[in-house]
Amino acid sequence: MSSSDPHIEYSGRLESARGNLSRLDRRHRTLGYAKLTLGLATLVIAVGLVKYHPHYVALFLVPAAVYLVLAVLHERVIRARQRCSRIITFYERGLARLGDHWPGTGNSGEQYLQPDRPYARDLDLFGQGSLFELLCTASTPSGEQTLANWLLAPAPPAEVLARQAAVTELRNGLDFREDLAIAGEGIRSIRPEALTAWGAGEPARQPAAMHIAAPALAALWLASMVAWGVWGLGDIALLISFVNLGVSYLSRARAERAAALFFAQGEPTAASTDEAADDLKLLSAVLAQVERQTFSSPQLRDLQATLITGGVAPSRAIARLGRLMEYLDSGHNWILRVLDPFIFWTMQFTFAIEAWRRHFGPAIGGWLAALGEIEALSSLAGYAYENPDDVFPEFADRAPVFDAQGFTHPLLPRSQAVRNDLTLSHQLQLIIISGPNMAGKSTFVRAVGVNAVLAQCGAPVRAQRLVMSPLVVTASICVLDSLQGGVSRFYAEITRLKQIADLAKGESPVLFLLDELFSGTNSHDRRIGTESIVRNLVDRGAIGMVTTHDLALTQIAESLGPRAANFHFEDHLENGRLHFDYRLCPGVVQTSNALQLMRSIGLEV
Repeated sequence: MSSSDPHIEYSGRLESARGNLSRLDRRHRTLGYAKLTLGLATLVIAVGLVKYHPHYVALFLVPAAVYLVLAVLHERVIRARQRCSRIITFYERGLARLGDHWPGTGNSGEQYLQPDRPYARDLDLFGQGSLFELLCTASTPSGEQTLANWLLAPAPPAEVLARQAAVTELRNGLDFREDLAIAGEGIRSIRPEALTAWGAGEPARQPAAMHIAAPALAALWLASMVAWGVWGLGDIALLISFVNLGVSYLSRARAERAAALFFAQGEPTAASTDEAADDLKLLSAVLAQVERQTFSSPQLRDLQATLITGGVAPSRAIARLGRLMEYLDSGHNWILRVLDPFIFWTMQFTFAIEAWRRHFGPAIGGWLAALGEIEALSSLAGYAYENPDDVFPEFADRAPVFDAQGFTHPLLPRSQAVRNDLTLSHQLQLIIISGPNMAGKSTFVRAVGVNAVLAQCGAPVRAQRLVMSPLVVTASICVLDSLQGGVSRFYAEITRLKQIADLAKGESPVLFLLDELFSGTNSHDRRIGTESIVRNLVDRGAIGMVTTHDLALTQIAESLGPRAANFHFEDHLENGRLHFDYRLCPGVVQTSNALQLMRSIGLEV
């Protein structure tokens, strides 16, 4: 459990971790110097014994044994320092989020941006300073991918309510969330889709006799080497060597194909195999954190239950696979490279890995999916803990509805955010927002969309209250042209609007967020095009808003009757400077600030 004040809790834990790191640094230096001194002393003792007291040369094993003990202790200190450093990073990022200077400190999720989604870029879901960066504390690719999927695809209310219960349980479980986040920090090479596909694939077929013959022939060859050295039986050793070379040659191609475990093409290199083995250890540690936890919410208990396969915990199974990968990687050692044709090192561990795949491979996809969901829920729980004033949305049976009180944009610093109210339903489906530049129109529209995304992925929303029905979020706010694709901004915009219109034909109501439509064309075409678009959306049961500088578009509300209304943001001039209150007001704006803004930066107007 953790303190009710996130800032106090994070600061205390950060200070404690920094103190631990300082102590570990001193221990690290002490053990390093001790190892160096003892190593040199062992070398000097060994040389002295060999030169002056050869009968007591075995005595050098005493300092050597002490050196090994120091090496083990030093390795433990190194691992503890790494963990401590990760804890420090975890809480530094948490304090950055609480202090509203988090952009650029976390995972931007830029790789998950999908251009075909009708709101991902418009609502800043991914990229530096994005919603994903604010939310994500997942340490594995599975957790990151799951969270990204949740932001891109709204869940049905029943699933959202289940996630809310899980997030509520994890919110104050800071110890678990810390352990989960840092256990897998540094995983680099494991790609969930590739590992899942490998596990689900058909294991390489190996002759059954080779599972017995390979270790038997390897043992026989080693025995023949001993016999050669002790009794001079070189002919037998030579014969067995030729037999083993022949077996290695015949089995080489099959073994090499099976050994390419996680790699889509080419042969695994020493570096890549070693990296995969290290990452499997980290993945095992993450799974172990989940297995040890006791959950009460149904979704978390179900996810934990899916991790058990045949009575074996996945952390143990993955750890065994990691060890096998380490042994396979050891085959790149030059000594084992020379001996490999005779002792079948690569072949035997390839057989062992394929046996592992036959037993556990089909379960890998389920393990990673369950882990990804738990990490995504933990990310949402961290957001809920750090924002205790945010509330979970309520879901209405009637549709469409978006009824928010005291809401604002979650990516804005708390000290700058201004709260507003908004109600959209079958009675009032459209609001047209007019107002001068920089008055807050686009930010308001984005705030609606981002809170709708948060609500339907299971997270709290930045509002005092939100009641909504399931909605398909769409937006045309940040539409870009494409020089390479030969697409103008206007064509990209009308393509996006066609996509939104097609979505409005579906069963679920659409929430449309349209900012400054058709700014690339003349007022006459803009007026007709905008009215046609919004009338079509409203007739299909959609709800939403349109922002505009063009006051001619405010007449659209009159043509739609009670289903539409005009609202505005305004500014006022004080001592020659423009000021904005960012409050949504009913009616059409009566002021314009374009000329004042031009003059304020020195343009001669």
